Amino acid sequence: MKATRRSIMAGSLATAGLATRPAILHAQAGPSAVRTLRVVTHGDIPTYDPIWTTANMSAYHGGLVYDTLFGVDAKGQYQPQMVQNWGVSDDKLTYTFELRDGLRFTDNSAVTTADVIPSIRRWMPRSGSGQLLIPRIKDISAKDDRIFSITLKEPFALMMDMLAATATPVLFIMRKREAETDPMQKIDRVVGSGPFVLNQDATRSGTRYVYDRNPNYRPRSEPASGTAGGKVVKVDRTEIVVMPDSQTAVAALQDGEIDFYEIPPIDLLDQLASDPNITIESLFELGFVGYVGVNWLHPPFNNVKCRQALLHIIRQEDMLRPTFVNPKWYKACGSYFTCGSAMENDANTSWFKSGPDLGRAKELLREGGYDGRPIVMLQATSIPYMSNAAAVLAQQLRGAGIKVDLQPMDWANVVQRRAVQMPPDQGGWNIFFTSSGGLANSNPYMIGGMATIGTKGWFGWPTDERNEQLRAQWLVAETPEQRHAIATQIQDNAWTIVPHLYFGQWQQPTAHRRNVTGWLQVPELIPFWNVEKT
Repeated sequence: MKATRRSIMAGSLATAGLATRPAILHAQAGPSAVRTLRVVTHGDIPTYDPIWTTANMSAYHGGLVYDTLFGVDAKGQYQPQMVQNWGVSDDKLTYTFELRDGLRFTDNSAVTTADVIPSIRRWMPRSGSGQLLIPRIKDISAKDDRIFSITLKEPFALMMDMLAATATPVLFIMRKREAETDPMQKIDRVVGSGPFVLNQDATRSGTRYVYDRNPNYRPRSEPASGTAGGKVVKVDRTEIVVMPDSQTAVAALQDGEIDFYEIPPIDLLDQLASDPNITIESLFELGFVGYVGVNWLHPPFNNVKCRQALLHIIRQEDMLRPTFVNPKWYKACGSYFTCGSAMENDANTSWFKSGPDLGRAKELLREGGYDGRPIVMLQATSIPYMSNAAAVLAQQLRGAGIKVDLQPMDWANVVQRRAVQMPPDQGGWNIFFTSSGGLANSNPYMIGGMATIGTKGWFGWPTDERNEQLRAQWLVAETPEQRHAIATQIQDNAWTIVPHLYFGQWQQPTAHRRNVTGWLQVPELIPFWNVEKT
């Protein structure tokens, strides 16, 4: 039977009273409509492991069920979350942390340093910033169940920012049992200590994910601010409803069947804004950056000339317009770092300023030895901006003489497929699309896509020693002026080696029912605590 808006919402109500597994949840069943928050986000949850993937949907799930050592407040400053007290030695080498009292997992076991330390160690190799911490850390050790320390090889002021960052993957704290899993292997158990609990019996994977308020969670006493402060849950249940069709989701929002829609189509914003029951709100100040992943491991893009050819083919505005319609919501950007951020610059952007040059692109393809083989391009059909960008770029590539094998699939399958390092004709790929928050893309360390460390790095697996040297210099620069100068060098090098491309920037307002308030502005994440429904 085809899933419809009515059948999805009816299913939500029908399962509201299901009993839950004792090891996972002991909470009231069947909360009332006013105590249930129903949201439609940008896609399905590809995995319950928010460390294994950078997919934002897994991070949303992680923010519901797990907690973090530190949070980031509305001013972008790190603040303690699971940590009660912390300090640093006079030589700036040893940081000591004490956990808050009363932290417990949903299996009723206490959160201890035996959980925290392997959680940090598992997060580091999967995180762009964590990878930069690994060579700088001398030791992570526990003094007792609540006190642990991180000792550095040399002073590194950005460590605290990295521990608190909201860029995916976020440093969520897991039980020792899950945290000791190989970081390259996914976990499937969900036992957290966060403000919500996954109700696995009421959840229907691919259709609806149900999270109940964790009755044993002890929020901090400070007011909520970003991912910092008190994570006070003001509803009994949050349901993430998978509703890929945008018209269906808009109708459900206007009918009051859902309370929040993360990515309403831009061309329908005026319609929603005219509805007195709907509020349009932007939660991300720097917006989003469209990302084009390029596979360095296999022809033709293992050749720098073929990657450079892409710069002379891509036209960002054509890729943005079908989704975002009105230029007030989007813009082309030639900077390697988010336009509007402190590191924006115009080094080595002549290709962007002059626009596409198919003659030059064809010349570079010949120099790079392109032999006419099909380019496998992954098209996430369940996310409009990715689907549209793929369709447009496919035509742009064909115009330059490149054969394109456009392979449509939903986003969850793209997430699985992009991790495959085999050749494209053996289940791999050449190009895929995603996006990052503008804040995460505004510096060279926050996301894994900025690294060029080969197969140990992010999808596409670029390798370049010069980029890594410059990133290391940026990290220890002492002034904003020094960092901007190094960022300019990073960009000059990046648009020569082409580790990846962008297809522009945009703002994506959310839409929610007017009676649902308390949404917090957090780059990369959508916090579902502090939200109140009347």
